[in-house]
Amino acid sequence: MHPTHPEDLETLPLQHTARPVAALARDYPHGHRIARHRHRRAQLLHSLSGVVTVASDAGTWVVPPDRGVWLPAGMSHAVRITGAVRMRTVFVEPGARPDLRADCVVVDVSPLLRALLDAATQLPVDYKLGGREERIMELILDEIRALPILALDIRFPADPALAALCRRILKRPETPVSLAGGAAWLDISTRSLSRLFQHETGMSFAQWVRRARLLRSLDALAAGTPIVDVALSLGYDSPSAFSAMFRRTLGLSPSQYFGHDRS
Repeated sequence: MHPTHPEDLETLPLQHTARPVAALARDYPHGHRIARHRHRRAQLLHSLSGVVTVASDAGTWVVPPDRGVWLPAGMSHAVRITGAVRMRTVFVEPGARPDLRADCVVVDVSPLLRALLDAATQLPVDYKLGGREERIMELILDEIRALPILALDIRFPADPALAALCRRILKRPETPVSLAGGAAWLDISTRSLSRLFQHETGMSFAQWVRRARLLRSLDALAAGTPIVDVALSLGYDSPSAFSAMFRRTLGLSPSQYFGHDRS
């Protein structure tokens, strides 16, 4: 039997209530870590500030401010907090809605869902049925089904050698890496690496590297690292080159992204 973590003790009533949806509000300090664990219920984790990084054997999902991550029931994961995080979480009973996603994804959170989550965290765990409280929870489920998915995850290949290369790149994101260099490290042809990477991750090698650097930058920016330092630490020639990549991918500059108020 796995040891119970302090966070699990707090969420036990939410895991075992007879109600299909249960909500919790928590604040975490910068640097806080939650050890690997799993929940019997699916979970929507919404970050109001700071960055939340969810890691599993299959990959990493990075949740910037005002976004969320959907974790299917039973998924083993660890959590790392960067910056001061204000978190809102809902736990959803398996089978509450048959069409809820079965995979882990980062999602955009609408203003309506944000308001519903705030209201839900103020309700008792065993809220009353047949009235406003139940309707709030049912509407949350409706909104979860419609959440736009964001490309803020990095998946690891199943192939052990390819996964080892990916972890090597993640450890040193500032080190220039090319398809030819990766192929040489694996002792295969560039064509073989390109084909294998696309098959295993659904992305090209260059796309994967850019995504990895982008997600690392979100973590650093949330910790208060200046943009120029983030850009240089990730191997960009200048802050403007880094900002251009950031804007192309996320639609906003780094300063706008972390200062953006969508309320």
